[in-house]
Formats: sequence, structure tokens, C-alpha cells
Amino acid sequence: MEMMLLLIPNTEWLNLIEFCFSIGITVLSGWFLSKLFRDFFDAKILGITFASNPKVRGESIFLLRYLGDFAIAVTLIIFFCISHNINVAGIVASLGIGGIAIAFAAQKTLEQFLGGIVLTLDRPFMVGDYIGLSDGQQGKQGTFGRVESIGLRSTKIRISGKGTLTVIPNNSLTQATIENFSGARKIMSVMTITFPEKVSVDEQALIRQIVMDSTVDIFGLDWRSTEVAFGDNYAQISFFILGSNELSMDLRKQLLDLARQQITKQLTQQNISFTLNEPTIYVDSPISI
Repeated sequence: MEMMLLLIPNTEWLNLIEFCFSIGITVLSGWFLSKLFRDFFDAKILGITFASNPKVRGESIFLLRYLGDFAIAVTLIIFFCISHNINVAGIVASLGIGGIAIAFAAQKTLEQFLGGIVLTLDRPFMVGDYIGLSDGQQGKQGTFGRVESIGLRSTKIRISGKGTLTVIPNNSLTQATIENFSGARKIMSVMTITFPEKVSVDEQALIRQIVMDSTVDIFGLDWRSTEVAFGDNYAQISFFILGSNELSMDLRKQLLDLARQQITKQLTQQNISFTLNEPTIYVDSPISI
């Protein structure tokens, strides 16, 4: 019917009918495409996201859906304007001037919205993490609690102890110093060395010094927490590795393996007989909150 109206000789009333009919087709097409996109979003994108990270919540996950609807609407409007010889450049210029006016009127809201996008991309914390805020433009001093939700405009934090819910604008969080307690990982590595006979006090001091010198320069190793405990004929050495993800933990484990080789080399040079028990034990250690 649209094509027939376009092929019939032009008259004023026919052009008006065709224009109204085309608007109806454009609106229905937008509704249909938006429904298809939302069905695909709910079935595929949401399913994959929740399967990979069940803690994902809030409005941030629906940002892609809103952007998809916006892209569909803009595309259909441009096609409509081109097919009816409407000046697209003039409309875009008018929208640009209107957008500037709206941006000045809603400057704070836009700052919060952009802050939400920054938090979503940078991910300094996730829903369920315990965080502490030490400073910020508007953030409260000493705020500590569990992240309830991360929205496009603000983030909700359940304050520990009081149980109250604090709502902090996202633009304040982008300028605050955030201490993530849940994001940090701490693993204890236990190495056991067996000696053929009881170790003297002087040898214990020497072994402890060798362990400290071999591990003090390893980045990500909390050398101040390194413990060397001696028994009758053995020494149990406990290292504490700090990291934030699996990649950093694997890298620091490899560095610690090099440090163990250095320890065994130093002990051999000091003519200390020993047997290094394998394998090395790794145990998750809780972070103090």
C-alpha cells in the first residue's frame, strides 16, 4: 500500500494520506524491531551475563538495551526523513542546540550518569563487595559497608553496623578513594624443609635471614607477615601472597617459586643439609575487615 501511494500521481490529499500512512508504518516498524531486540537481549545477553556473574544487578545491565532502542529509533527517523525529502541536517542541528540546552540544565544529572558508565567500565567494585570510602567530593568520610546496587545515577551501600542504606552519586565515587576489602585476595603458601638432625639456634637465625633476604623484594608478597617456625628437625615457612585476580596470583606464585629456588641455593652454599618437601601447599587466607 505504501508503494502504491508513492506510484500514484501526486495530489495534495494523496500526499497527506501517504505521509500519515508512512508515519504509522515507521512507528509499527520501530515497535516490532524494539520487541525483537528486547527478546534477544532478555534471552541471550541477560542469560550469558547472569551465568558468568550472578551478582550483576541494578540498572547498569540495561544500559545496552536502552541504547539499542535509541539506535533503532534514530535509524527509522533518518530513513523516514530521507524518503520524504525532509532536511535531516536541519533537524540534527536543532537537536544539537536543544541537547546543549538540556546539558546545561541537567549538568549534575549528566555527571552522575557518566560516573555510572565509568564505574561500569572500570569496575572498582561489584555488587556484594565490602568497600570503604575515605574521601570524595560528596562521599561521606569513613563510609564502610556492602554494595547493594550500582545504578546509572547512584550507588547504594548498606552501612555495616547500623544497617542503613546510603545512596551516593556516581560522580562522587569516581573522585573518591575507594578501598575494596572483598576484591583483595590473600593466599598463604606453606613450605616445609626437613633437616637430618636438630637445627641449632645459630642455624635457625641464619635460615630465617636467608628466607627474608630472598623474598623481601617480591612485589605482592607481604614479607612482614612471613613466618618461619622451627621444630625438632624441620622448619615450616609461611608466605602470604596478595593479589586481586587469578592472573596476578599466578604471576606472584611463579615469583615465589623462583624465591624458593634462591632459598635452596643459599642453604646449599651454607653447607646446611635439608630436604624440601613437595608439593607446596596454598591455602586461602581471609582478609581482615
